[in-house]
Amino acid sequence: MLHAAPEKAPPSGPRRGKRTGPEQRARRRAPSGLFEPAQLVRSFPEALRKLHPRVLVRNPVLFVVSVGAVLTTLSALLHPTVFTWVISLWLWLTVVFANLAEAVAEGRGKAQAESLRRARTDTVALRLEHWSYGTNLATARTEAVPASELKPLDVVVVGSGEVIPADGDVVDGVAAVDESAVTGESAPVIRESGGDRSGVTGGTAVLSDRIVVRVSARPGHSFLDRMIALVEGAARQKTPNEIALNILLASLTIIFVLVVVALQPMGEYADATQSTTVLVALLVTLIPTTIGALLSAIGIAGMDRLVQRNVLAMSGRAVEAAGDVNTLLLDKTGTITLGNREAAALIPLPGIDERQLADAAQLSSLADETPEGRSVVVLAKERYGLRAPAEGELANARWVPFSAQTRMSGVDLRWGNGAVCAIRKGAAQQLIEWVQMYGGQVPSEARLHADAVAASGGTPLLVAVHDWNGPRVLGLIHLKDVVKDGIRDRFAELRRMGIRTVMITGDNPLTARAIAEEAGIDDYLAEATPRTNSR
Repeated sequence: MLHAAPEKAPPSGPRRGKRTGPEQRARRRAPSGLFEPAQLVRSFPEALRKLHPRVLVRNPVLFVVSVGAVLTTLSALLHPTVFTWVISLWLWLTVVFANLAEAVAEGRGKAQAESLRRARTDTVALRLEHWSYGTNLATARTEAVPASELKPLDVVVVGSGEVIPADGDVVDGVAAVDESAVTGESAPVIRESGGDRSGVTGGTAVLSDRIVVRVSARPGHSFLDRMIALVEGAARQKTPNEIALNILLASLTIIFVLVVVALQPMGEYADATQSTTVLVALLVTLIPTTIGALLSAIGIAGMDRLVQRNVLAMSGRAVEAAGDVNTLLLDKTGTITLGNREAAALIPLPGIDERQLADAAQLSSLADETPEGRSVVVLAKERYGLRAPAEGELANARWVPFSAQTRMSGVDLRWGNGAVCAIRKGAAQQLIEWVQMYGGQVPSEARLHADAVAASGGTPLLVAVHDWNGPRVLGLIHLKDVVKDGIRDRFAELRRMGIRTVMITGDNPLTARAIAEEAGIDDYLAEATPRTNSR
Protein backbone atom coordinates (compact mmCIF):
# COMPACT_ATOMS: atom_id res chain seq x y z
CA MET A 1 0.00 0.00 0.00
CA LEU A 2 1.04 3.59 -0.56
CA HIS A 3 0.15 6.19 2.05
CA ALA A 4 0.86 9.83 2.57
CA ALA A 5 3.87 10.00 4.83
CA PRO A 6 3.77 12.15 7.97
CA GLU A 7 4.73 15.70 7.20
CA LYS A 8 5.70 16.85 10.64
CA ALA A 9 8.04 15.28 13.08
CA PRO A 10 7.11 15.46 16.76
CA PRO A 11 9.20 17.60 19.05
CA SER A 12 11.74 15.91 21.24
CA GLY A 13 10.68 17.27 24.63
CA PRO A 14 7.48 17.17 26.68
CA ARG A 15 4.80 19.44 25.34
CA ARG A 16 1.16 20.37 25.57
CA GLY A 17 0.94 20.80 21.82
CA LYS A 18 1.31 24.57 21.46
CA ARG A 19 1.57 25.63 17.83
CA THR A 20 3.89 28.58 17.84
CA GLY A 21 3.63 29.85 14.31
CA PRO A 22 3.38 29.13 10.60
CA GLU A 23 6.90 27.77 10.52
CA GLN A 24 5.74 24.85 12.67
CA ARG A 25 3.25 23.92 9.96
CA ALA A 26 5.64 24.27 7.05
CA ARG A 27 6.04 21.18 4.96
CA ARG A 28 9.30 19.43 5.60
CA ARG A 29 11.07 17.14 3.23
CA ALA A 30 11.15 13.59 4.47
CA PRO A 31 14.70 12.41 5.13
CA SER A 32 16.15 9.59 3.08
CA GLY A 33 16.27 6.43 5.16
CA LEU A 34 19.32 4.99 3.36
CA PHE A 35 21.62 7.99 3.48
CA GLU A 36 20.47 9.62 6.72
CA PRO A 37 23.49 9.40 9.08
CA ALA A 38 21.37 8.81 12.18
CA GLN A 39 19.55 5.93 10.50
CA LEU A 40 22.85 4.37 9.42
CA VAL A 41 24.20 4.57 12.97
CA ARG A 42 21.05 2.99 14.42
CA SER A 43 21.11 0.21 11.83
CA PHE A 44 24.82 -0.66 12.09
CA PRO A 45 24.49 -2.93 15.19
CA GLU A 46 21.71 -4.85 13.46
CA ALA A 47 23.93 -5.20 10.38
CA LEU A 48 26.63 -6.80 12.53
CA ARG A 49 24.09 -9.20 14.06
CA LYS A 50 23.17 -10.30 10.54
CA LEU A 51 26.69 -11.71 10.16
CA HIS A 52 25.48 -14.81 11.99
CA PRO A 53 25.68 -17.86 9.69
CA ARG A 54 22.01 -18.72 10.26
CA VAL A 55 21.07 -15.34 8.75
CA LEU A 56 23.66 -15.32 5.97
CA VAL A 57 22.71 -18.77 4.71
CA ARG A 58 19.38 -17.36 3.52
CA ASN A 59 21.30 -15.39 0.88
CA PRO A 60 23.56 -17.82 -0.98
CA VAL A 61 25.67 -15.10 -2.62
CA LEU A 62 26.44 -13.33 0.64
CA PHE A 63 26.98 -16.63 2.42
CA VAL A 64 29.64 -17.63 -0.14
CA VAL A 65 31.27 -14.19 0.09
CA SER A 66 31.33 -14.34 3.91
CA VAL A 67 32.89 -17.84 3.84
CA GLY A 68 35.48 -16.51 1.42
CA ALA A 69 36.12 -13.55 3.74
CA VAL A 70 36.74 -15.96 6.63
CA LEU A 71 39.15 -18.06 4.52
CA THR A 72 41.13 -15.04 3.29
CA THR A 73 41.30 -13.65 6.83
CA LEU A 74 42.73 -16.92 8.12
CA SER A 75 45.18 -16.94 5.23
CA ALA A 76 46.21 -13.38 6.04
CA LEU A 77 46.85 -14.35 9.66
CA LEU A 78 48.93 -17.39 8.69
CA HIS A 79 50.74 -15.86 5.70
CA PRO A 80 50.34 -12.07 5.99
CA THR A 81 50.71 -10.09 2.78
CA VAL A 82 49.30 -6.75 1.65
CA PHE A 83 47.34 -8.45 -1.13
CA THR A 84 45.70 -10.92 1.27
CA TRP A 85 44.73 -8.24 3.79
CA VAL A 86 43.28 -5.94 1.09
CA ILE A 87 41.17 -8.77 -0.36
CA SER A 88 39.96 -9.73 3.13
CA LEU A 89 39.02 -6.12 3.89
CA TRP A 90 37.02 -5.69 0.68
CA LEU A 91 35.15 -8.95 1.21
CA TRP A 92 34.13 -7.99 4.75
CA LEU A 93 33.07 -4.51 3.57
CA THR A 94 30.89 -6.13 0.91
CA VAL A 95 29.13 -8.37 3.41
CA VAL A 96 28.67 -5.60 6.02
CA PHE A 97 27.37 -3.11 3.44
CA ALA A 98 24.79 -5.59 2.15
CA ASN A 99 23.62 -6.33 5.69
CA LEU A 100 23.54 -2.62 6.50
CA ALA A 101 21.24 -1.94 3.55
CA GLU A 102 18.92 -4.72 4.72
CA ALA A 103 19.01 -3.43 8.31
CA VAL A 104 18.12 0.09 7.17
CA ALA A 105 15.17 -1.30 5.22
CA GLU A 106 13.90 -3.26 8.20
CA GLY A 107 14.55 -0.42 10.65
CA ARG A 108 12.42 2.11 8.76
CA GLY A 109 9.12 0.97 10.25
CA LYS A 110 10.64 0.78 13.73
CA ALA A 111 11.95 4.34 13.49
CA GLN A 112 8.61 5.71 12.27
CA ALA A 113 6.71 3.85 14.97
CA GLU A 114 9.11 5.18 17.59
CA SER A 115 8.53 8.72 16.31
CA LEU A 116 4.79 8.28 16.76
CA ARG A 117 5.31 6.82 20.23
CA ARG A 118 7.27 9.92 21.24
CA ALA A 119 4.41 12.07 19.97
CA ARG A 120 2.10 10.15 22.31
CA THR A 121 4.31 9.94 25.38
CA ASP A 122 5.67 13.50 25.14
CA THR A 123 2.23 15.09 25.09
CA VAL A 124 1.19 16.35 28.53
CA ALA A 125 -2.49 16.51 29.48
CA LEU A 126 -4.20 18.59 32.18
CA ARG A 127 -6.36 16.09 34.02
CA LEU A 128 -9.18 17.54 36.12
CA GLU A 129 -9.64 16.20 39.64
CA HIS A 130 -13.21 15.55 40.86
CA TRP A 131 -14.83 17.21 37.86
CA SER A 132 -18.61 17.50 37.58
CA TYR A 133 -20.99 19.46 35.39
CA GLY A 134 -20.92 23.14 36.31
CA THR A 135 -17.39 23.06 37.72
CA ASN A 136 -15.61 26.41 37.40
CA LEU A 137 -12.55 25.64 35.29
CA ALA A 138 -10.75 28.72 36.57
CA THR A 139 -10.68 27.29 40.13
CA ALA A 140 -10.73 23.56 39.34
CA ARG A 141 -7.77 21.48 40.48
CA THR A 142 -5.72 19.97 37.68
CA GLU A 143 -2.64 17.81 37.41
CA ALA A 144 -0.26 17.45 34.47
CA VAL A 145 0.10 13.82 33.38
CA PRO A 146 1.55 12.17 30.26
CA ALA A 147 -1.08 11.44 27.65
CA SER A 148 -0.10 7.76 27.71
CA GLU A 149 -1.29 7.48 31.33
CA LEU A 150 -4.85 8.61 30.60
CA LYS A 151 -7.55 6.02 31.22
CA PRO A 152 -11.19 5.80 30.17
CA LEU A 153 -13.44 8.22 32.10
CA ASP A 154 -10.51 10.54 32.92
CA VAL A 155 -11.45 14.16 32.27
CA VAL A 156 -8.98 16.63 30.74
CA VAL A 157 -9.20 20.29 29.81
CA VAL A 158 -7.79 21.44 26.46
CA GLY A 159 -7.31 25.11 25.64
CA SER A 160 -6.76 27.10 22.47
CA GLY A 161 -3.66 26.05 20.54
CA GLU A 162 -3.23 22.77 22.44
CA VAL A 163 -3.34 19.20 21.15
CA ILE A 164 -6.12 16.90 22.34
CA PRO A 165 -4.21 14.18 24.23
CA ALA A 166 -6.55 11.21 23.72
CA ASP A 167 -9.70 10.03 21.97
CA GLY A 168 -12.84 11.03 23.84
CA ASP A 169 -16.04 13.05 24.00
CA VAL A 170 -16.56 16.72 24.74
CA VAL A 171 -18.57 17.00 27.96
CA ASP A 172 -18.35 20.76 28.42
CA GLY A 173 -17.71 23.73 26.15
CA VAL A 174 -17.50 24.25 22.42
CA ALA A 175 -14.43 24.84 20.27
CA ALA A 176 -13.13 24.90 16.73
CA VAL A 177 -10.89 21.88 16.19
CA ASP A 178 -8.32 21.33 13.47
CA GLU A 179 -8.76 17.70 12.40
CA SER A 180 -6.52 17.89 9.33
CA ALA A 181 -4.05 15.48 10.97
CA VAL A 182 -6.80 12.82 10.89
CA THR A 183 -9.16 13.68 8.03
CA GLY A 184 -6.85 15.81 5.88
CA GLU A 185 -9.52 18.53 5.57
CA SER A 186 -8.31 22.08 6.10
CA ALA A 187 -11.58 23.55 7.35
CA PRO A 188 -11.87 23.46 11.16
CA VAL A 189 -14.89 21.70 12.63
CA ILE A 190 -17.00 22.62 15.63
CA ARG A 191 -16.96 20.16 18.51
CA GLU A 192 -19.34 20.66 21.42
CA SER A 193 -20.87 18.72 24.26
CA GLY A 194 -24.01 16.71 23.50
CA GLY A 195 -25.29 15.57 20.13
CA ASP A 196 -23.32 13.90 17.39
CA ARG A 197 -20.50 16.48 17.25
CA SER A 198 -18.95 15.69 20.62
CA GLY A 199 -16.38 13.09 19.55
CA VAL A 200 -12.74 14.20 19.33
CA THR A 201 -9.60 12.34 18.30
CA GLY A 202 -6.24 12.37 20.01
CA GLY A 203 -3.63 14.29 18.00
CA THR A 204 -6.05 16.93 16.69
CA ALA A 205 -5.63 20.55 17.79
CA VAL A 206 -8.02 23.04 19.40
CA LEU A 207 -7.96 26.33 17.47
CA SER A 208 -10.12 28.43 19.75
CA ASP A 209 -11.90 28.41 23.10
CA ARG A 210 -11.57 25.65 25.68
CA ILE A 211 -13.26 22.28 26.05
CA VAL A 212 -13.46 19.53 28.64
CA VAL A 213 -12.93 16.05 27.20
CA ARG A 214 -13.79 12.73 28.83
CA VAL A 215 -11.36 10.06 27.64
CA SER A 216 -13.03 7.06 26.01
CA ALA A 217 -10.15 5.05 24.52
CA ARG A 218 -8.32 2.41 26.49
CA PRO A 219 -4.52 2.57 26.54
CA GLY A 220 -3.21 0.99 23.38
CA HIS A 221 -6.49 1.36 21.48
CA SER A 222 -6.42 5.03 20.45
CA PHE A 223 -6.23 6.38 16.92
CA LEU A 224 -2.51 7.07 17.38
CA ASP A 225 -1.96 3.47 18.51
CA ARG A 226 -3.65 2.24 15.34
CA MET A 227 -1.36 4.48 13.31
CA ILE A 228 1.66 2.98 15.09
CA ALA A 229 0.42 -0.53 14.30
CA LEU A 230 -0.02 0.46 10.65
CA VAL A 231 3.51 1.84 10.38
CA GLU A 232 5.01 -1.16 12.17
CA GLY A 233 3.25 -3.34 9.64
CA ALA A 234 5.29 -1.69 6.91
CA ALA A 235 8.01 -4.33 7.25
CA ARG A 236 10.12 -4.73 4.14
CA GLN A 237 9.09 -7.84 2.24
CA LYS A 238 10.90 -9.36 -0.71
CA THR A 239 9.16 -8.64 -3.98
CA PRO A 240 8.38 -11.40 -6.52
CA ASN A 241 11.09 -10.10 -8.83
CA GLU A 242 13.56 -10.08 -5.96
CA ILE A 243 12.69 -13.67 -5.05
CA ALA A 244 13.14 -14.79 -8.68
CA LEU A 245 16.46 -12.98 -8.90
CA ASN A 246 17.62 -14.64 -5.68
CA ILE A 247 16.90 -18.07 -7.17
CA LEU A 248 18.87 -17.17 -10.32
CA LEU A 249 21.79 -15.86 -8.26
CA ALA A 250 21.83 -19.02 -6.13
CA SER A 251 22.00 -21.17 -9.27
CA LEU A 252 24.84 -19.09 -10.74
CA THR A 253 26.69 -19.20 -7.44
CA ILE A 254 26.62 -23.02 -7.35
CA ILE A 255 27.88 -23.17 -10.92
CA PHE A 256 30.79 -20.79 -10.33
CA VAL A 257 31.74 -22.51 -7.07
CA LEU A 258 32.07 -25.79 -8.99
CA VAL A 259 34.09 -24.04 -11.69
CA VAL A 260 36.55 -22.48 -9.22
CA VAL A 261 36.88 -25.72 -7.24
CA ALA A 262 37.73 -27.53 -10.49
CA LEU A 263 40.47 -25.01 -11.30
CA GLN A 264 42.74 -26.07 -8.43
CA PRO A 265 43.29 -29.70 -9.64
CA MET A 266 43.98 -28.35 -13.12
CA GLY A 267 46.44 -25.87 -11.68
CA GLU A 268 48.27 -28.59 -9.77
CA TYR A 269 48.50 -30.71 -12.92
CA ALA A 270 49.95 -27.74 -14.81
CA ASP A 271 52.24 -26.89 -11.92
CA ALA A 272 50.38 -23.55 -11.43
CA THR A 273 48.79 -23.93 -8.03
CA GLN A 274 46.95 -20.80 -6.81
CA SER A 275 46.58 -19.55 -3.27
CA THR A 276 43.29 -19.58 -1.38
CA THR A 277 43.10 -15.79 -1.57
CA VAL A 278 43.38 -15.79 -5.37
CA LEU A 279 40.73 -18.49 -5.75
CA VAL A 280 38.33 -16.68 -3.42
CA ALA A 281 38.93 -13.39 -5.26
CA LEU A 282 38.26 -15.13 -8.58
CA LEU A 283 35.03 -16.68 -7.25
CA VAL A 284 33.74 -13.39 -5.88
CA THR A 285 34.59 -11.73 -9.19
CA LEU A 286 32.76 -14.37 -11.21
CA ILE A 287 29.56 -14.61 -9.17
CA PRO A 288 27.16 -11.62 -9.36
CA THR A 289 28.24 -10.40 -5.93
CA THR A 290 27.29 -6.80 -6.57
CA ILE A 291 23.74 -7.68 -7.55
CA GLY A 292 23.30 -9.97 -4.56
CA ALA A 293 24.73 -7.40 -2.17
CA LEU A 294 22.67 -4.54 -3.57
CA LEU A 295 19.29 -6.25 -3.84
CA SER A 296 18.16 -4.73 -0.55
CA ALA A 297 19.67 -1.36 -1.41
CA ILE A 298 17.90 -1.35 -4.78
CA GLY A 299 14.57 -2.10 -3.13
CA ILE A 300 14.96 0.54 -0.47
CA ALA A 301 16.13 3.14 -3.00
CA GLY A 302 12.71 3.01 -4.64
CA MET A 303 11.02 3.31 -1.25
CA ASP A 304 13.29 6.23 -0.33
CA ARG A 305 12.45 8.16 -3.47
CA LEU A 306 8.78 7.89 -2.52
CA VAL A 307 9.43 8.89 1.10
CA GLN A 308 11.31 11.98 -0.07
CA ARG A 309 8.07 12.97 -1.79
CA ASN A 310 5.98 12.32 1.33
CA VAL A 311 4.68 8.91 0.20
CA LEU A 312 5.12 5.89 2.45
CA ALA A 313 5.57 2.57 0.62
CA MET A 314 4.35 -0.18 2.92
CA SER A 315 6.56 -2.75 1.15
CA GLY A 316 8.71 -3.28 -1.90
CA ARG A 317 5.69 -4.95 -3.49
CA ALA A 318 3.95 -1.57 -3.50
CA VAL A 319 6.84 -0.01 -5.41
CA GLU A 320 6.67 -2.71 -8.08
CA ALA A 321 2.87 -2.58 -8.21
CA ALA A 322 3.04 1.17 -8.84
CA GLY A 323 4.21 0.36 -12.36
CA ASP A 324 0.80 -1.18 -13.12
CA VAL A 325 -1.28 1.71 -11.73
CA ASN A 326 -3.91 3.14 -14.10
CA THR A 327 -6.02 5.06 -11.55
CA LEU A 328 -4.59 7.39 -8.92
CA LEU A 329 -6.73 8.28 -5.88
CA LEU A 330 -5.62 11.56 -4.28
CA ASP A 331 -6.58 13.32 -1.09
CA LYS A 332 -7.37 16.97 -1.70
CA THR A 333 -5.86 18.73 1.30
CA GLY A 334 -2.08 18.89 1.31
CA THR A 335 -1.84 16.94 -1.95
CA ILE A 336 -3.79 19.00 -4.47
CA THR A 337 -4.22 22.12 -2.34
CA LEU A 338 -1.77 23.78 0.03
CA GLY A 339 -3.57 22.54 3.14
CA ASN A 340 -5.29 25.57 4.66
CA ARG A 341 -7.96 27.82 3.23
CA GLU A 342 -6.52 31.24 2.41
CA ALA A 343 -8.01 34.63 1.69
CA ALA A 344 -8.00 34.99 -2.09
CA ALA A 345 -9.92 38.22 -2.71
CA LEU A 346 -11.89 41.05 -1.11
CA ILE A 347 -15.29 41.90 -2.57
CA PRO A 348 -16.56 45.38 -1.52
CA LEU A 349 -20.26 46.15 -1.64
CA PRO A 350 -21.49 49.02 -3.87
CA GLY A 351 -20.35 52.40 -2.54
CA ILE A 352 -17.54 50.92 -0.39
CA ASP A 353 -13.92 51.62 -1.22
CA GLU A 354 -11.86 48.44 -1.58
CA ARG A 355 -9.03 49.84 0.54
CA GLN A 356 -11.52 50.70 3.31
CA LEU A 357 -12.69 47.06 3.25
CA ALA A 358 -9.08 45.85 3.34
CA ASP A 359 -8.32 48.02 6.38
CA ALA A 360 -11.39 46.75 8.25
CA ALA A 361 -10.67 43.13 7.27
CA GLN A 362 -7.10 43.41 8.57
CA LEU A 363 -8.05 45.02 11.90
CA SER A 364 -10.81 42.47 12.51
CA SER A 365 -8.41 39.58 11.78
CA LEU A 366 -5.51 40.57 14.05
CA ALA A 367 -7.10 38.74 16.99
CA ASP A 368 -7.94 35.68 14.85
CA GLU A 369 -5.21 33.03 15.32
CA THR A 370 -6.73 30.56 12.87
CA PRO A 371 -4.93 30.00 9.53
CA GLU A 372 -7.79 31.74 7.74
CA GLY A 373 -7.48 34.81 9.96
CA ARG A 374 -3.74 35.07 9.43
CA SER A 375 -4.19 34.76 5.67
CA VAL A 376 -6.47 37.83 5.70
CA VAL A 377 -3.71 39.86 7.37
CA VAL A 378 -1.21 38.62 4.78
CA LEU A 379 -3.57 39.50 1.92
CA ALA A 380 -4.07 43.03 3.24
CA LYS A 381 -0.31 43.51 3.54
CA GLU A 382 0.77 42.02 0.22
CA ARG A 383 -2.03 43.31 -2.03
CA TYR A 384 -2.90 46.61 -0.37
CA GLY A 385 0.31 47.50 1.45
CA LEU A 386 -1.39 47.71 4.85
CA ARG A 387 0.81 47.08 7.86
CA ALA A 388 -0.44 45.79 11.16
CA PRO A 389 -0.51 48.46 13.89
CA ALA A 390 2.43 48.37 16.26
CA GLU A 391 1.95 47.36 19.88
CA GLY A 392 0.42 50.29 21.76
CA GLU A 393 -0.51 52.17 18.59
CA LEU A 394 -4.20 51.47 19.23
CA ALA A 395 -4.18 52.31 22.92
CA ASN A 396 -7.94 52.07 23.48
CA ALA A 397 -8.53 48.95 21.38
CA ARG A 398 -10.39 45.98 22.80
CA TRP A 399 -9.58 42.89 20.77
CA VAL A 400 -12.25 40.24 20.22
CA PRO A 401 -10.56 36.89 19.43
CA PHE A 402 -12.20 34.32 17.22
CA SER A 403 -14.61 32.11 19.13
CA ALA A 404 -16.36 28.94 18.09
CA GLN A 405 -19.52 30.19 19.80
CA THR A 406 -19.67 33.52 17.95
CA ARG A 407 -17.74 32.39 14.84
CA MET A 408 -16.38 35.90 14.44
CA SER A 409 -13.47 38.09 15.50
CA GLY A 410 -12.85 41.81 15.59
CA VAL A 411 -11.88 44.89 17.54
CA ASP A 412 -13.65 47.72 19.38
CA LEU A 413 -11.95 51.11 18.97
CA ARG A 414 -12.65 53.96 21.38
CA TRP A 415 -11.57 57.58 21.00
CA GLY A 416 -11.12 60.27 23.62
CA ASN A 417 -14.35 62.05 22.65
CA GLY A 418 -16.32 58.90 23.47
CA ALA A 419 -16.84 57.72 19.89
CA VAL A 420 -16.77 53.96 19.45
CA CYS A 421 -16.20 51.89 16.31
CA ALA A 422 -16.78 48.13 16.36
CA ILE A 423 -15.36 46.06 13.48
CA ARG A 424 -16.27 42.41 12.99
CA LYS A 425 -15.36 39.64 10.53
CA GLY A 426 -16.85 36.17 10.50
CA ALA A 427 -19.24 33.64 9.03
CA ALA A 428 -21.93 35.15 6.82
CA GLN A 429 -24.95 34.15 8.92
CA GLN A 430 -23.39 35.30 12.21
CA LEU A 431 -22.39 38.69 10.74
CA ILE A 432 -25.86 39.21 9.29
CA GLU A 433 -27.40 38.52 12.70
CA TRP A 434 -24.87 40.88 14.35
CA VAL A 435 -25.76 43.76 12.03
CA GLN A 436 -29.48 43.16 12.41
CA MET A 437 -29.14 42.97 16.20
CA TYR A 438 -27.96 46.58 16.24
CA GLY A 439 -30.74 47.69 13.92
CA GLY A 440 -28.84 47.64 10.64
CA GLN A 441 -30.00 46.37 7.27
CA VAL A 442 -28.04 43.88 5.18
CA PRO A 443 -28.22 44.69 1.46
CA SER A 444 -29.25 41.95 -0.91
CA GLU A 445 -25.90 42.26 -2.71
CA ALA A 446 -24.17 40.82 0.37
CA ARG A 447 -26.28 37.67 0.25
CA LEU A 448 -25.89 37.36 -3.52
CA HIS A 449 -22.10 37.67 -3.34
CA ALA A 450 -21.97 35.18 -0.45
CA ASP A 451 -24.03 32.67 -2.42
CA ALA A 452 -21.81 33.16 -5.48
CA VAL A 453 -18.65 32.52 -3.47
CA ALA A 454 -20.16 29.39 -1.93
CA ALA A 455 -21.30 28.14 -5.35
CA SER A 456 -17.77 28.57 -6.71
CA GLY A 457 -16.44 26.26 -4.01
CA GLY A 458 -15.14 28.97 -1.69
CA THR A 459 -16.10 30.14 1.79
CA PRO A 460 -17.55 33.67 2.24
CA LEU A 461 -16.72 35.79 5.28
CA LEU A 462 -18.50 39.08 5.84
CA VAL A 463 -16.84 42.23 7.19
CA ALA A 464 -19.08 44.68 9.07
CA VAL A 465 -18.60 47.87 11.05
CA HIS A 466 -20.72 49.68 13.65
CA ASP A 467 -19.73 53.33 14.08
CA TRP A 468 -21.36 56.74 14.16
CA ASN A 469 -22.99 55.99 10.82
CA GLY A 470 -24.67 52.87 12.19
CA PRO A 471 -24.11 49.15 11.63
CA ARG A 472 -23.48 48.05 8.04
CA VAL A 473 -21.74 45.40 5.95
CA LEU A 474 -18.66 46.61 4.06
CA GLY A 475 -18.01 43.55 1.92
CA LEU A 476 -16.84 39.97 1.76
CA ILE A 477 -13.66 37.96 2.06
CA HIS A 478 -13.36 35.06 -0.36
CA LEU A 479 -11.63 32.08 1.27
CA LYS A 480 -10.56 29.27 -1.00
CA ASP A 481 -8.44 26.17 -1.02
CA VAL A 482 -5.35 27.23 -2.94
CA VAL A 483 -4.38 24.72 -5.62
CA LYS A 484 -0.64 24.07 -5.71
CA ASP A 485 1.35 25.68 -8.50
CA GLY A 486 1.98 23.35 -11.42
CA ILE A 487 -0.43 20.68 -10.17
CA ARG A 488 -2.58 20.95 -13.32
CA ASP A 489 0.45 20.28 -15.54
CA ARG A 490 1.35 17.23 -13.44
CA PHE A 491 -2.14 15.79 -13.83
CA ALA A 492 -1.94 16.42 -17.57
CA GLU A 493 1.33 14.48 -17.65
CA LEU A 494 -0.28 11.60 -15.74
CA ARG A 495 -3.15 11.64 -18.22
CA ARG A 496 -0.67 11.31 -21.11
CA MET A 497 0.80 8.30 -19.28
CA GLY A 498 -2.65 6.69 -19.24
CA ILE A 499 -3.24 7.29 -15.51
CA ARG A 500 -6.67 8.55 -14.47
CA THR A 501 -6.79 10.85 -11.42
CA VAL A 502 -9.60 10.89 -8.85
CA MET A 503 -9.79 13.40 -5.97
CA ILE A 504 -11.29 12.24 -2.66
CA THR A 505 -12.46 14.93 -0.25
CA GLY A 506 -14.87 15.47 2.58
CA ASP A 507 -16.02 18.79 1.08
CA ASN A 508 -19.46 19.32 -0.39
CA PRO A 509 -19.98 18.55 -4.12
CA LEU A 510 -19.90 22.24 -5.15
CA THR A 511 -16.51 22.80 -3.56
CA ALA A 512 -15.19 19.48 -4.82
CA ARG A 513 -16.27 20.21 -8.40
CA ALA A 514 -14.70 23.67 -8.33
CA ILE A 515 -11.36 22.36 -7.03
CA ALA A 516 -11.40 19.45 -9.49
CA GLU A 517 -11.99 21.77 -12.45
CA GLU A 518 -9.27 24.18 -11.34
CA ALA A 519 -6.73 21.39 -10.76
CA GLY A 520 -7.60 19.43 -13.90
CA ILE A 521 -8.74 16.29 -12.04
CA ASP A 522 -10.50 13.63 -14.13
CA ASP A 523 -13.07 12.77 -11.45
CA TYR A 524 -13.83 13.39 -7.78
CA LEU A 525 -15.57 11.82 -4.79
CA ALA A 526 -17.18 14.40 -2.49
CA GLU A 527 -18.40 14.14 1.11
CA ALA A 528 -16.12 11.16 1.70
CA THR A 529 -15.52 9.83 5.20
CA PRO A 530 -12.78 7.50 6.49
CA ARG A 531 -15.31 4.65 6.29
CA THR A 532 -16.06 5.57 2.67
CA ASN A 533 -12.35 5.64 1.78
CA SER A 534 -11.77 2.21 3.29
CA ARG A 535 -14.24 0.46 0.98
